[in-house]
Amino acid sequence: MKKIALIILFLGLSFQAGAQEYTNEIGFRGGLFNGITFKHFTNDNVALEGILTSRWRGFQLTGLVEYHNDINDVENLRWFYGYGAHAGFYDDKYTGWGEDTSYTNIGVDGIIGLEYVIPNAPISISIDWKPYFNLVGYTGFAGDSGALSIRFLF
Repeated sequence: MKKIALIILFLGLSFQAGAQEYTNEIGFRGGLFNGITFKHFTNDNVALEGILTSRWRGFQLTGLVEYHNDINDVENLRWFYGYGAHAGFYDDKYTGWGEDTSYTNIGVDGIIGLEYVIPNAPISISIDWKPYFNLVGYTGFAGDSGALSIRFLF
């Protein structure tokens, strides 16, 4: 895993990526839910993001539509917000929800955060809060899905 990260970093630093020179981002998402993230910009301000995370010895797949906005006083820094949906598959033995069974959760998500593109490098760093509400399975609101993401731009 370290070798792959170093290769991506080396290849990425060999060219420059500005705010208008890329349409895709892929990277790692770290928080209570850890995983991978892929973001595709449909235009300068709208992106579609797919997130695959793991927690409680299960996994969750999330799809989001995000709206990105410039922050006038800081170059390469944008704030974003959006919405989407998720499906998660967990083993309750590890969740602590009280029953010894498996769960399939389906619900809706919101997201708000900040993203910074490093000048002269094809790397972005973002921090976000992604609350969600499970409609199926273990139902209810959860506000513990924030994360730090580091992505390679291409």
